[in-house]
Amino acid sequence: MGHRLSKIYTRTGDDGSTGLADGSRIEKDAGRINTFGDVDELNSLLGLLIANDIDAQMKGYLLDIQHVLFDLGGELAIPDSEMVDESRVEYLERIIDEYNESLPPLKEFILPGGSISAATCHTARSVCRRAERQLVSLSREISINKTSLRFLNRLSDLLFVFARTLARSEGGEEIYWQSERLDGKNPN
Repeated sequence: MGHRLSKIYTRTGDDGSTGLADGSRIEKDAGRINTFGDVDELNSLLGLLIANDIDAQMKGYLLDIQHVLFDLGGELAIPDSEMVDESRVEYLERIIDEYNESLPPLKEFILPGGSISAATCHTARSVCRRAERQLVSLSREISINKTSLRFLNRLSDLLFVFARTLARSEGGEEIYWQSERLDGKNPN
């Protein structure tokens, strides 16, 4: 394979535009680019999570997901392309089922936190939800791969399950939401 990036700066974006993979140029704040940015941010957060001392199997799953997110970025960079297929959604569903099986049922909402890795995972989950919202908005402007939308939806579910798993495996605990928290009875 040749060098993909032989020159890091090109100066072509200094006017506020950026190039798509087909050679066309669009504004850097266009819906397509905002969505691409959210997917990129999500991928970076997964990299941060992988850099933590977490279970090797979970790291492997997250690395697989990073590759799919890169493909999703490719869909956004190459107009009318589809790189994320149904098998990727089914893959996430199998992992969700695998990890959720050992978790106790939720009886209350939980707050993001529990441990550093769990909190990082919750942050990734919320960025995933933002990317999903951006993709929905983008679908009103251009044709999108609906499977990619389902992939992001399922990924946020998986990240929630991973966050719960990480909170337990790292000796933390899930913090349950308390509706009466600010009623003066809980000073801390």
